[in-house]
Amino acid sequence: MRVLVIGSGAREHALLLALAADPAVTALAAAPGNAGTAAVAEHPGLADPSSGTAVVDLARRWRADLVVVGPEAPLVAGVGDALREAGIPCFGPSAAAARIEGSKAFAKDVMTAAHVPTARSEAVDTPARLDAALARFEPPWVVKDDGLAAGKGVLVTVDYDDARAHAMTVLEAGHPVLLESYLDGPEVSLFCCVDGTDVVPLVPAQDSKRLGDGDVGPNTGGMGAYAPLPWAPTGLVQDVVATIVRPVAQEMARRGTPFSGLLYAGLALTSSGPQVVEFNCRFGDPETQAVLALLRSSFSSLLLATATGRLGSEPAPTWAEGSAVTVVVAAEGYPGRVRTGEVITGADADGVLHAGTRRREDGAVVSSGGRVLSVVGTGESLEEARTDAYRRLEGIKLPGAHWRTDIGLAAVEGRVAPA
Repeated sequence: MRVLVIGSGAREHALLLALAADPAVTALAAAPGNAGTAAVAEHPGLADPSSGTAVVDLARRWRADLVVVGPEAPLVAGVGDALREAGIPCFGPSAAAARIEGSKAFAKDVMTAAHVPTARSEAVDTPARLDAALARFEPPWVVKDDGLAAGKGVLVTVDYDDARAHAMTVLEAGHPVLLESYLDGPEVSLFCCVDGTDVVPLVPAQDSKRLGDGDVGPNTGGMGAYAPLPWAPTGLVQDVVATIVRPVAQEMARRGTPFSGLLYAGLALTSSGPQVVEFNCRFGDPETQAVLALLRSSFSSLLLATATGRLGSEPAPTWAEGSAVTVVVAAEGYPGRVRTGEVITGADADGVLHAGTRRREDGAVVSSGGRVLSVVGTGESLEEARTDAYRRLEGIKLPGAHWRTDIGLAAVEGRVAPA
């Protein structure tokens, strides 16, 4: 099977590594890819990953048997529709189904119709309505950008002025704001392959969104993750599939916009049970790096079965015993304005996945984004996986780089981190 992966981050690097380990895969391409993906995949070139025409032309030229769309923006833009219209199997939902991530208000409407537990919410589309809406909620305030925000459009704060300022920033950018009631309890990420109404869950993970150790500082796109969750209640995955994922998939099919691809349920395990924080229409980053490090069955078979409507007859995935931990190496200044063009050493080692990197003409790998690398460790226990990840990290040198030192630590110590 010839598989083309669209995207350029560490998530796509993880997808490519899982596919490269699959004997059924005979050729791999990444578009546009990065300095790390070039070691496992061809780079045929793609100027605009959100252009359906450009992606279809590339898939035809490269003779792809399957196209896997990694990021959310191309899916929301309709790249999956363009591929399917051209008769090319695509792992990733239609633009209509991708609204589950592209519009948080739409996702709330779907959840309400499907009777899925989630936070109370209110959409605000004008500054004139903002103060009255904020007054209907209690601290901590949860303020979300209704559109795509690369995982950084959410503010959770007990400070009213900060909540209002963030909401005004979103509104001034031309996006509606979604206010939500705060959900107590630890957060969990559950990835599910969905083909209409068939659902196949992967192992649950937890990511760390806050910038600093101890879950302090601003929200980011994710500073690390681990899988599976030793503290997860027995039967959690089956419960979430039955009460949340499958009802949402059925509701979307009922609306004539069936979901085909990866449905990512971001959950809070509240005192009254699992509730949805958000849905995404693609694999999450950095959880994917940890989850796929544990996969042992055919990844290409699972993706193709989803893309071609045969998920119901696909065997359940099999997983390695043990754990995996991902630690994100970020550039100086992240999540604000970052320094780029810094030379990285040690980036080509095993377990180092590239995100914001490029290779100069002289062969040096340099930084080109905020989240630069993901370092993945595995082990028979979560503690061993943590040790492996941080050992690998010692070999990386990037001026001004920073990372969290406590990914998975709470779970090792028998505590449950909030996220």
